[in-house]
Amino acid sequence: MMMDGSVGSGETPELSARAVGVGLVLAAVLGAANVYLGLKVGMTVSASIPAAVVAMLILRRLMRGGTVLEANQVQTAASAGESLAAGILFTVPALVLIGVWAEFDFWATTLIAVAGGWLGVLFMIPMRRVFIEESPELPYPEGVACASVLQAGGDRIAEDDDGGGRVLRGGLLGAGVKILVSGVGLLRSSIEGAVVAGQGRSFFLGADLSPALLAVGFIVRLEVASQIFLGGALGWLVLIPLAPELVGHFAPNAAELVSVASSVFEGPATERSWTLWSLGVRYVGVGAMAVGGLAALLRVRSGLLRALRELRTGWSARDDEIRNREDLPARQILALIAVAVAIVLALYWRFTEDLGIASLATVVMVVASFFFVGVASYIVGLVGNSNSPVSGMTITAVLMTGGLLWIFGYSGVQGMVATLGVAAIVCCAACTAGDVCNDLKTGAIVGAMPRRQQTMQLLGVVVAALVMAPVLQLLHNAYGIGSRELAAPQASLFASLARGFFGGEELPWGLVGVGAAIGVSILALDSWLERRDSSFRLHLMPIAVGLYLPFGLAVPILAGGCLEWVTRSAVDGADSPGILFASGVVAGEALVGVGVALLVGLGFGGRSADYVGSGPISLVAAVVIVWIFARATRRNAAAA
Repeated sequence: MMMDGSVGSGETPELSARAVGVGLVLAAVLGAANVYLGLKVGMTVSASIPAAVVAMLILRRLMRGGTVLEANQVQTAASAGESLAAGILFTVPALVLIGVWAEFDFWATTLIAVAGGWLGVLFMIPMRRVFIEESPELPYPEGVACASVLQAGGDRIAEDDDGGGRVLRGGLLGAGVKILVSGVGLLRSSIEGAVVAGQGRSFFLGADLSPALLAVGFIVRLEVASQIFLGGALGWLVLIPLAPELVGHFAPNAAELVSVASSVFEGPATERSWTLWSLGVRYVGVGAMAVGGLAALLRVRSGLLRALRELRTGWSARDDEIRNREDLPARQILALIAVAVAIVLALYWRFTEDLGIASLATVVMVVASFFFVGVASYIVGLVGNSNSPVSGMTITAVLMTGGLLWIFGYSGVQGMVATLGVAAIVCCAACTAGDVCNDLKTGAIVGAMPRRQQTMQLLGVVVAALVMAPVLQLLHNAYGIGSRELAAPQASLFASLARGFFGGEELPWGLVGVGAAIGVSILALDSWLERRDSSFRLHLMPIAVGLYLPFGLAVPILAGGCLEWVTRSAVDGADSPGILFASGVVAGEALVGVGVALLVGLGFGGRSADYVGSGPISLVAAVVIVWIFARATRRNAAAA
């Protein structure tokens, strides 16, 4: 991978040494930060816009130079770290949750990330023209917004723009609160409780004390934040009071679940709610997410067919010369694909110790990865990277792989590991492909050379992959992946599905069916709203994620969405100053969370608030956090 044309004679610097250096550092940092955020809330936020601002700050103010094209390369590498983190944390922790790994295997995790990330980049390249140059119906909201930040932001940042200050102040808020919660134990991590009403049914209310969740709601905007809250309210305020009947009626063979549900019915209301959610309601979210994944495939079927036609005819001899100037050479792409596939085959063989199942899983992986790379690329062009339903696509890959391996007679640990192995590669490929597509659109607007961005993506994947396993292990040691602190909803879901297929675990498939019915109903209602040209729409995947997440996460996300809506009239768009503040909050809290985990690993240990009076203090702190966040975003919006 040559850094060709980095600084040619009379040519604007693009893939320069300083751009590569800054970009790869940000890829590692933002990758680590998004591992924490994704395990906590079940989603990551796009790193492109904050990375573009930070890139301009570093290049213009610290290095006293830099061009828009160099800043574009920096954000390209940085966003690779964020997207790869999503692919890994959604799937690889499942291998620990099912007991195959006692701890995260560094080399296996790193190679999964490299192979999956490279396949995402390489499979997307032949689709570039059809999705970016020949699809005017795709608006690319985040790609266009990032381009506008790069084009309009350079001169402002070089002179007197306060973009860096906003990121820094947001980082201080997120970091400070995380230190008070997990470092010194002055504040509780959540404020929660339950009330009992009507035949002993419990109604749970709660909110996490996390500025990062406010920031997530601000970034994804009220439309998505409200859908997540709607799913949480449906699960915790409607289904949990009905959980004993749901478990007994829809999971009649799960005697243990019914027994536990009956025993906790007499226990403390808060613990009762958590237990009933864990035993039953979250499986309703599984069914809804599966339907959402299938629905996403149906929506993009026409775009996929176009991508397949492009792949079949696009690399003709007539176009080779043009393509090899714009994109990485076809031979290099095929060679790197072969390397990635060989890595995957070797990993699967090592995991299963069976060449037959490893070969079958590799074939399934290649087909599914290419297919979902097309899906992810199209969806990112339609709704943006942050709103791409990658978890739904991965659920579909898990169900498809598990069913196929079951038909071929595989079972036990081999079946579970092969299924999760396919899911991990597919998820990494889909996440990275969506990011590549988004970045290439930004590059097309600012005049970047596609092959240089593709090179930067491949380099960013390798660097980000190296930090995945250490950060996952630190977080697991400190907080416990799958705990309330780090719910890891997607990984927990995939672990449950793998055990249900091959581990002899009796899953409450009836509850999964209830979730599927809810998902179909939501799709039908959304179709009705669409026919009536309603401004309000229902989006299944955010609702399904809300069903599967602890309710305390949905409340601050909704609050952040409301704050975004209030400031939208003053500054509308993904490049608003409030986005920079929110991005800083996410990075500050996430990086301190990783730092606290490192201290715990060194034996210093984090603390949790358990003294009398910590509840009222935490409640006051929550109000203050919202006030600071609201004031910061309002002031920034007005100043802009």
